[in-house]
Amino acid sequence: MGGFGLIVVGDEILSGKRQDKHFAKVVELLAERGLQLSWAEFVGDDPQRLTASLRRSFAGADIVFSCGGIGATPDDHTRQCAAAALGLPLQLHPEGRRHIEERIRETAREAGREPDFAAPDNLQRLKMAEFPQGAALIPNPYNRIAGFSVMQGDAPHHFVPGFPVMAWPMIAWVLDTHYAHLFHREPYSERALLVYEQAEAALTPLMERLQREHEGARVFSLPSVGDAQTRRHIELGVKGKPDAVAAAYAAMCAALDKLEAEYRPL
Repeated sequence: MGGFGLIVVGDEILSGKRQDKHFAKVVELLAERGLQLSWAEFVGDDPQRLTASLRRSFAGADIVFSCGGIGATPDDHTRQCAAAALGLPLQLHPEGRRHIEERIRETAREAGREPDFAAPDNLQRLKMAEFPQGAALIPNPYNRIAGFSVMQGDAPHHFVPGFPVMAWPMIAWVLDTHYAHLFHREPYSERALLVYEQAEAALTPLMERLQREHEGARVFSLPSVGDAQTRRHIELGVKGKPDAVAAAYAAMCAALDKLEAEYRPL
């Protein structure tokens, strides 16, 4: 099994009508459990493009979370696209149907009437329990209208709504239920500093040497041109296995001292 991936679905994200909040939260949920996000992809509500994206991710080896598009309105295509990508039919999930009917019953009685399960709007709501054949439910603590997981193969996928109030506890539940054995399995450390008024090209040989000489550590650099509050600088750091990171960081500081570069630890 590989890493973790994230797919965020919706034209409203790509058009800028709504700002994505899932990326930062998924990174946070993973980090709390000693895990990291390997990649993220934003896809609009185009069935052909979404099916192609899911077909690629199903063919991989990563655990994937998909947020959005699992409702039953005309612009919701994720359930259908997941089934198409897998070559599986959509099926009405019995337990998912029961949850939706319970929600219909509660809503009707709160309004002082008996539920009409044959009403067109309620039949439409039942489509939210149509998942690819063999899918398992992801409980929704907000309104009990479940998401779904496809666990077959090497790339399990977990599909949740686009609403953060629903999606985030559902993702946390999936992690804690299915992947607790992966938590904090690999010790991880990260150390960085700010190097002022240096060209990134001038520091590249140092970064290459650190990468070459310290197995288990990865070097990164984040240059900034500066602004009214900050001078031009590069955030230079190493991340990975703690022992390797400590050795690489010490070597990096020694090399910067030799270059008489101005720097500040973070």
